[in-house]
Amino acid sequence: MPKASLIVRKAAVRTDLVVDTVTLDHAARGLARAHLTTAGGLSIDLALDRAAGLEDGDALKLEDGRLVGVRAAEEALLEVRAGNPARLLRLAWQLGGEHVPAEVGADVLYVPARAAELVRGAGCAANPVNRAFKPEKAAHDHSQCGHDHHHHGHGHEAHAHHDHGHDHAHDHDHAHGSCGHDHSHAHDHGHDHGHGHKHAHGHDHGHNHEHGHGHKH
Repeated sequence: MPKASLIVRKAAVRTDLVVDTVTLDHAARGLARAHLTTAGGLSIDLALDRAAGLEDGDALKLEDGRLVGVRAAEEALLEVRAGNPARLLRLAWQLGGEHVPAEVGADVLYVPARAAELVRGAGCAANPVNRAFKPEKAAHDHSQCGHDHHHHGHGHEAHAHHDHGHDHAHDHDHAHGSCGHDHSHAHDHGHDHGHGHKHAHGHDHGHNHEHGHGHKH
């Protein structure tokens, strides 16, 4: 069975390499792996690295270089209109909140038939239609968009604690449970790199804790 593991987007499709077509509904166009049958009866093993959201006019590239064109299938949808544009906009916002896909036109929305209750609740008129469904892609959908994450380098010199002289003053207010404690920490570090090491620690414990640390190396 021929395997298709690459997508050629519509703008880059060479029509002379298209040997067949496959018609898929919106749900099937979002799959990464499936067994498909073309209009010409060819069985294809769809094996994408990730779900990339096939669109009408795209093509699947077979291992031998041939292309199979993708067509959007007609589906049972609701054509939604409203006399008040704000009402239609409000419905589009509600659909997004419920993660219901919607195709947006100038003064119309096309939504799956299962969204009928939301449409009625928004006070919009809906008529059943059969047409190809080409909803908007969600901006936050990472499964359909490739992202390169670059990690910015941070200068670690600011975190090095072995310079010859450091004066650190830290004031921290911490709330522990139902009792509030204020912690003030003052650190003076003087580093003399010899063989003698002296450490002095002074601790006063109460509800207010002050810690003074003097370190000489």
